[in-house]
Amino acid sequence: MMRVIDSHIHVDLYAAGERMQMLSELATYRVEALISVSSNLASSKKNLQLAQQDRRIKSAFGFHPEQIIPTANEIADLQQWIDQNAEEMVAIGEVGLPYYLRKDDPTIQLGAYIEILELFIHQARHLNKPIVLHAIYEDAPRVLDLLEAYSVKQAHFHWFKGDKITLQRMQENGYVISVTPDILYEPEIQALAQFYPLTQIMMETDGPWSFKGPFQNRMTHPSMIHDSVKMLAQLKKLDVNDVYRQVYENTKVFYDLR
Repeated sequence: MMRVIDSHIHVDLYAAGERMQMLSELATYRVEALISVSSNLASSKKNLQLAQQDRRIKSAFGFHPEQIIPTANEIADLQQWIDQNAEEMVAIGEVGLPYYLRKDDPTIQLGAYIEILELFIHQARHLNKPIVLHAIYEDAPRVLDLLEAYSVKQAHFHWFKGDKITLQRMQENGYVISVTPDILYEPEIQALAQFYPLTQIMMETDGPWSFKGPFQNRMTHPSMIHDSVKMLAQLKKLDVNDVYRQVYENTKVFYDLR
């Protein structure tokens, strides 16, 4: 096993015992760092606390879009807190648009979510920080419009799903994607990983989200990234050590990990 970084995980959402177990095993599996994204202000504060306790945890602060729209005051409080703690974070995230929430309730309007996302894009640009995005399928072009309008250079589309035209546009902008352990069994993700340049791919687990296939009934663990790297190398017909080195370097550089 070579060194890996989990580019997208919700460390704060693990049960305390599972989190302790996971952190105790990182060295065994050569997991060097965890990019722990946040869901709201309370989540951001928890991730900051965890990062201060274990420097392998690198925090990103934001508002996850798959939840009921917050009040203007709640967003203002979160953004003010982010400004105050910007030196403690590696990125703004996770932010984006509520694809799955709208699938459950088609009456939900996108307008307010787009306005909130624009606030975070502006903040990421102002703080000169990368932005971590939840933007899939038909939502992705809308998000790309905003990123291009603000001339954002560093955007990470996590667990991306979408068409090749959108992928091509993302590639041309220099944006990165990350794939989860479902690359082992999901043809859609396998095709996407084959298409996108290796120099713009990172690995993630999105834990504690659970997976199927060989990971059925297992706690999601950053060690699963090793299986993902091997599958990516197989799909791209490249030497696995070269793939390990490239995805590690991609993540290290994107998140400015020192």
